Amino acid sequence: MTKDFLPVSRADMEKRGWEQCDFVYISGDAYVDHPSFGHAIITRILEAFGYKVGIIAQPDWKDKNSITILGEPRLGFLVAAGNMDSMVNHYTVNKKRRHMDAFSPGGVMGKRPDYATIVYCNLIKQVYKKTPIIIGGIEASLRRMAHYDYWSDKVKRSILIDSGADIISYGMGEHSIVEIADALNAGIDVSDITFIKGTVYKAKSLDGLENYIELPSYDEICNSKEAYAKSFYTQYKNTDPFTAKVLVEKVKEKMYVVQNPPSLPLTQMEMDDVYALPYMRNYHPMYEKDGGIPALSEIKFSITSNRGCFGGCSFCALTFHQGRIIQVRSHKSIIDEAVEMTKEPDFKGYIHDVGGPTANFRHTSCDKQLTKGVCMNRQCLFPKPCPNLKVDHSDYIKLLRELRSLPGVKKVFIRSGIRFDYCMCDPDDTFISELCKYHISGQLRVAPEHISDNVLKKMGKPSNDVYESFIERYQRINKKTGKEQFVVPYLMSSHPGSTMKDAIALAEYIRDLGYMPEQVQDFYPTPSTLSTCMYYTGLDPATMEKVYTPVSHHEKAMQRALIQYRNPENYELVKEALIKNGRADLIGFGPKCLIPPRKMNVYNQTGQKRTGSDNANNKNTGKANNKQNSSKSNSKYRIKKSINVLDHPIGKIQLSKETMDRIDTEIVKAITNIVL
Repeated sequence: MTKDFLPVSRADMEKRGWEQCDFVYISGDAYVDHPSFGHAIITRILEAFGYKVGIIAQPDWKDKNSITILGEPRLGFLVAAGNMDSMVNHYTVNKKRRHMDAFSPGGVMGKRPDYATIVYCNLIKQVYKKTPIIIGGIEASLRRMAHYDYWSDKVKRSILIDSGADIISYGMGEHSIVEIADALNAGIDVSDITFIKGTVYKAKSLDGLENYIELPSYDEICNSKEAYAKSFYTQYKNTDPFTAKVLVEKVKEKMYVVQNPPSLPLTQMEMDDVYALPYMRNYHPMYEKDGGIPALSEIKFSITSNRGCFGGCSFCALTFHQGRIIQVRSHKSIIDEAVEMTKEPDFKGYIHDVGGPTANFRHTSCDKQLTKGVCMNRQCLFPKPCPNLKVDHSDYIKLLRELRSLPGVKKVFIRSGIRFDYCMCDPDDTFISELCKYHISGQLRVAPEHISDNVLKKMGKPSNDVYESFIERYQRINKKTGKEQFVVPYLMSSHPGSTMKDAIALAEYIRDLGYMPEQVQDFYPTPSTLSTCMYYTGLDPATMEKVYTPVSHHEKAMQRALIQYRNPENYELVKEALIKNGRADLIGFGPKCLIPPRKMNVYNQTGQKRTGSDNANNKNTGKANNKQNSSKSNSKYRIKKSINVLDHPIGKIQLSKETMDRIDTEIVKAITNIVL
């Protein structure tokens, strides 16, 4: 058979001689046949097992006929919202509509609905009343049981109930989707498919069910945040395929949602087989007229080398989705993919990434996990590395060396991120040394997330002294390379546990660092993370202790502004935060101050005077006042140029540093009035 995209039309089916598809896959993403896209993997897996699969990408959810273009499938519909939860895809943390969808043609927003999985399933039900529907992907996986939904600010039922689907294939679906397909093909009614790992199904009774844990009912968790926290933590502890129990959640009388334990992790051979499937490694040609799919450009020349993560960050959904057991591909599989990359006409010699959720995890964290699973009540790296932790970068080092040596490869980057605390467990400098020499270009991006140990504890991240030790080690090793390369820290604002005191401490740390982060990640309460549970309940589900949580938009805005206190647009928020929290000592001209006492004439990055923000407060004063301000500005009582210029982030004050250090409050007021 000629290598080609899967059918997207009746004409494509006819070319293959098909009268009917076995499965029709409906995706919220555009059709990209690349192993970084979930729909590509699942459809190619089914194809490899002999099933006929067609794809309807981004159907018009306002028109039920849009899901009929391939006809009724013989065995069932497969539905997924896409590579992202549709609500995360659509909205910022401030619940404002995003302007671009990287998974749609030309980046155009609006090609999929909110809560896409539910909408698509309801659309199918309007036309095909009895055809089985199997839902999967990250949206369905993270919403498989009752869950807090940030966008509606309420607890929602399992997506299985609201969608009307028959089964959820959650997590990594390669095993479960084939077993579901085989069961349907064998004539088993979809309502009787209750025995497959990695699935969730509906049940009218619990008769015959053994060795299960009954969670608090949907009504209970709606009425009690304590019950919600306990329920979620039970789910969190039951995400391992070897130790997890069957979980049961009562929705209403004679209606239960039943979650089977997760699927077993893929073996190395199975991982290799998945990535060796005949992907076209490109978007469908029908999108050429729109300029293609932006998301592909980000990953086209990147290689997935592993899945899973034992890092255990509280704000990450990976534990719930991929699990903590690391699954890896062989060197040969990865090298073969890289060689194919070098043959692409637009390959410029740069492999953009070799990694997964965490790039430097190339094996399980300890030997027992592949037979007995991960520890239910212990983390591998937090709060301290486990004594049984295997620390070895040698396999990853060897893999990177092999990739660097390939003809046509100029440089191999690592963009997926490394765990610096895992690096610090390794006494051998080889990995960090080669990282500095070959795999970064000027900047190493790492994610300390915060500097307050109180916040880091709730994040599941190592204490700040571990990060500081890593920086010292990195700088020492990097110096030996003769390169001037820096560390760029990723920071997060407003995470549960972060008080205004913690946010101010982070701002002071940034001040002393002499660095203003260009990008700040606001904590985003996505479904099914420990942090989201803390955000909603105000409780740490592991201990049931109360957790301070920034909830109001204004407080979150202040915490974010403090991280970027040098941005003139953040002045008022920073000032308010400092005054409200008794830190007016940080308002002034001294070397430890964050902002000056009054808003001053500020300058943009080109050195030109900013006018928009300053004039906004005077919009009702008229032109005369603007002229007066302009006149005052032009006759600034300038201080002699012989005095050093203090380049403050908010404005430029021509005073010597020595003078600044010793001026008292009254002098500050006087000078401010003169300069303004």
